[in-house]
Amino acid sequence: MHKVIILDFGSQVTQLIARRVRELEIYCEIIPFHKPVPEDEEIVAVILSGSPSSVRDEKHPAVNFTELFNKYPVLGICYGAQLMAASLGGSVQASNKREYGRAQLKQLIADPIWDDIPVDSQVWMSHSDTITTIPENFQVIGSTESIPVAALKASNSKFPVYAFQFHPEVMHTIFGKMMLGNFLKKICGIQSNWTTKSYIDETVHRIRESVKDEHVLLALSGGVDSSVAALLMKKAVGNRLHCFFIDNGLLRYHEYDQVLQTYKELGLDVKGIDARKLFYDELKGESDPEKKRKIIGKVFIDVFQHAAKSFPEVKWLCQGTIYPDIIESVSVYGPSVTIKSHHNVGGLPDTLHLKIIEPLKLLFKDEVREVGKALELPLEILNRHPFPGPGLGIRIIGDVTEEKVLLLQQADHIYIKNLKEQGFYDKIWQAGAVLLPIHTVGVMGDERTYERVIALRAVNSTDGMTAEFSEIPHSLLAKISSEIINQVKGINRVVYDISSKPPATIEWE
Repeated sequence: MHKVIILDFGSQVTQLIARRVRELEIYCEIIPFHKPVPEDEEIVAVILSGSPSSVRDEKHPAVNFTELFNKYPVLGICYGAQLMAASLGGSVQASNKREYGRAQLKQLIADPIWDDIPVDSQVWMSHSDTITTIPENFQVIGSTESIPVAALKASNSKFPVYAFQFHPEVMHTIFGKMMLGNFLKKICGIQSNWTTKSYIDETVHRIRESVKDEHVLLALSGGVDSSVAALLMKKAVGNRLHCFFIDNGLLRYHEYDQVLQTYKELGLDVKGIDARKLFYDELKGESDPEKKRKIIGKVFIDVFQHAAKSFPEVKWLCQGTIYPDIIESVSVYGPSVTIKSHHNVGGLPDTLHLKIIEPLKLLFKDEVREVGKALELPLEILNRHPFPGPGLGIRIIGDVTEEKVLLLQQADHIYIKNLKEQGFYDKIWQAGAVLLPIHTVGVMGDERTYERVIALRAVNSTDGMTAEFSEIPHSLLAKISSEIINQVKGINRVVYDISSKPPATIEWE
């Protein structure tokens, strides 16, 4: 199977390059710029990502272009293009006309990279440096009004070499996916053979090769990720998969019993564990969001470790970690900034003596759903909105108590129920209620109240890396607000969050 390697220089949108490549049904992997490209005959092209760095910085990220050019076709994007120019004898300078946002690309010469693309098309720029002199044996093939060198190519290299100062991977570059397709398919000759079915077959094969005849543990959460991971593992290892579903007291209203029943109907070997008191006790008095996440993660491991003793034959722990979890948690693929920690990302205590397997770690949420659909995961789980690993613990701003959890569960239940009844749930990527750490004055009947505030959050997204707030009709928001205030004793005000990501995150903590 043909494979594309994306060298990550720390851009927050590197993963979008991978998304577009996969949408072309071409398999790709992201690796840090400082790691050598693996010796693998299936690798047929290399793409260089953007970066928050500047090639003018003394210690800027760099690669060995001579080595790359002698082995693979190469496409540089934004920083990747500037690094290419600066490393090969061209020059890059701070631009007097910093270009950010939409621009009109004008094709200067006919080239296969522009096949079926209008001569003048919209692209997306995001850079303060610009290529002012191109290297020897390169030619400019595209420009914008502000940037004379918007696209260039090598004229006599062993393999095709192209560079864009714009970002073809973002949706604002109207024909960006087609440009990537022209490079990979027409110029590099890569075949489209990476599909959901091929992913499932390859993953099941890889699991069997790794696990062999050993047993596997998996902690189910009720969400899409862990559920799809469970079905993949069951397909690979059969009855050697053992699952736990832990009630941490931070699940949605009546979720524990409902989801446990669904799992059993799927034929999974699932043991339910009520650990609510343990989680509440450990979280008592803690308000810091990162500390709460770590506490929840630690207690989860403790509970899991205790339960794992029932299966001494188990050697593996399967986790439903997906790609956005990794990107936001640790700088695995380059010098990007950690946004938040996830309790299912990272190492386990040595005392568990379990090897980790993460069959979904390079997939985005919508890709996970496609795999789940192919594996016939029930719709009530398949179409379920993303839910954070720490659950309602990070939707309660401030310290967590059983009383606050119940308030939030009831308000969230009313919110989600209304979205489903009015046909909006499936139009929204993620929705949930947040309990704020403030009281406000209200009036009920002739009495003054001083009660809590609920914030409603709903966003539209494809992968969770960027998100826009959902435009829910005011009439529906009013109905939800009225029901929450009237039915949940302790809530007297409801607000709606209209922040997008970035700059905000989807979850408040």
